[in-house]
Amino acid sequence: MALKYLHTMVRVKDLEKSMAFYELLGLRETHRKESEGGRFTLVFMAPPGQEECPVELTWNWDGDDALPSDSRHFGHLAYRVDDIYATCQHLQDNGVTINRPPRDGHMAFVRSPDNISIELLQAGDALPPQEPWSSMENTGHW
Repeated sequence: MALKYLHTMVRVKDLEKSMAFYELLGLRETHRKESEGGRFTLVFMAPPGQEECPVELTWNWDGDDALPSDSRHFGHLAYRVDDIYATCQHLQDNGVTINRPPRDGHMAFVRSPDNISIELLQAGDALPPQEPWSSMENTGHW
């Protein structure tokens, strides 16, 4: 039996705000589908050169009361980054809370505007501990 990964889908409340968050991570829109009949928009976003690994943002035009305020039931998305400290600084400079700072130079967690946990993993070996990250406490849950 052949199996091929297609995408991960997350429901979002504010499409533009969610797209802006994923753009901060480096993802770009690869394509979208508008459904007049279903009253929804699907936006597929992926890192450049990895279009075969998208996240699908599903936005219901009439709102989504069924979307819980804490999307921990989903688990998380994970992305490898070249420099975890620079990535976290970029996100923090743009108003994103670093829920689990990269104290170990290897792993951090942030949350999307829809409370989807995003795990950031350092490519290769962990970077040496660096301030302010090494002494930064967790914020909220991740």
